[in-house]
Amino acid sequence: MAKAAAKTQAAPKLRKEFDTDRFRAGLAVRRAVLGAEYVDASIAKADDFMVDFQKMVTEFCWGDIWTRPGLVRRDRSLLNLAMLAALNRPNELKLHLKGALNNGVTRDEIKEVFLAVCVYAGVPAGLDAFKTAVEVFKEIDAA
Repeated sequence: MAKAAAKTQAAPKLRKEFDTDRFRAGLAVRRAVLGAEYVDASIAKADDFMVDFQKMVTEFCWGDIWTRPGLVRRDRSLLNLAMLAALNRPNELKLHLKGALNNGVTRDEIKEVFLAVCVYAGVPAGLDAFKTAVEVFKEIDAA
């Protein structure tokens, strides 16, 4: 129930730099996929040094790419998992594992993605992805 309430909460008050239609569109998708609590905290912590980064990520990644009609969110999540695993980006992978589950990707489908990563990006990259997923699944199961 708390998770559903978090998704319906209003977006945080935004800095003037974030006052664009593109940012608001990206923020809505970003909150839906990654969770309002995480995203709102990231936005709230954006100081003068990080504000341009948060604006770019929210507008470009989420407002331009994730809102395109060519792929559904579930498929974008699968692609992100594969790319983040291949690039060995565990912090982003943890975040996008949770997002993929929010987008309807199953644990078995995640396993299949990471098996493909083993073949195409190398077993060490795949192993790290599997270990990261196990950590995330344990965290989710404990909650």
